Amino acid sequence: MGLLLRFVGGFALRVSVPCGAFLASFAMPLACPPAAAAVQPARHPHAAPVAEAAQRFGIPELWIWRVMHAESRGKVGAVSHAGAMGLMQIMPGTWASLTARHRLGADPFDPRANILAGAAYLRAMWDRYGDVQLMLAAYNAGPGRADAFASGRRGLPAETIAYVAKIAPELHVSGSAATAPSMLSPAPGWRDAALFAERNLPSDDAQPASPSGTAAPARAAGASIFIPLSDGRDR
Repeated sequence: MGLLLRFVGGFALRVSVPCGAFLASFAMPLACPPAAAAVQPARHPHAAPVAEAAQRFGIPELWIWRVMHAESRGKVGAVSHAGAMGLMQIMPGTWASLTARHRLGADPFDPRANILAGAAYLRAMWDRYGDVQLMLAAYNAGPGRADAFASGRRGLPAETIAYVAKIAPELHVSGSAATAPSMLSPAPGWRDAALFAERNLPSDDAQPASPSGTAAPARAAGASIFIPLSDGRDR
């Protein structure tokens, strides 16, 4: 079902709730058919590419909107101090791999291409970890750093901890694969792309990223993004 909510000042949100309500305060989704709730700004200039990216790579639109807002605040020409580009803040090496695989064109700042690239990367990180917190940590700091955290070898930067703490609760899904929304079927073979370039913190994470196809590391029992496994000595 879909709802159109209008607010004072003319701002509107189109809310698609295909599976019922969500107990956000407990981070526990109710039993639902294979679809996730999505919140999409009505008439937003990026609504079409976000919908396309969600369908193509089989992730909820909500994930794309939240990451886009956190990464660039919707600034098409945004460039980070580390060189990450565009709405979804894609690193040059990652962009090169993604555009070669998905034929996104030559301009990393093109909104549609950048959104598709970010969605592809999010899906790759989801497939790698099956955990929302680790997916976001890898998107922000690179999968090499997320791997090191998951194995207990190294903590995460304070920037990444804050990033995950803000976004993860907004994605409306618990961290485990068992309770995550069922994903749509993406294009065949896209998971084989070499996506795993470090993103935002190269100077803080010299360890090379794991190669494509490496099995996701087992998450330590009871580990949380918000509890440093190394007592903070490496931050």
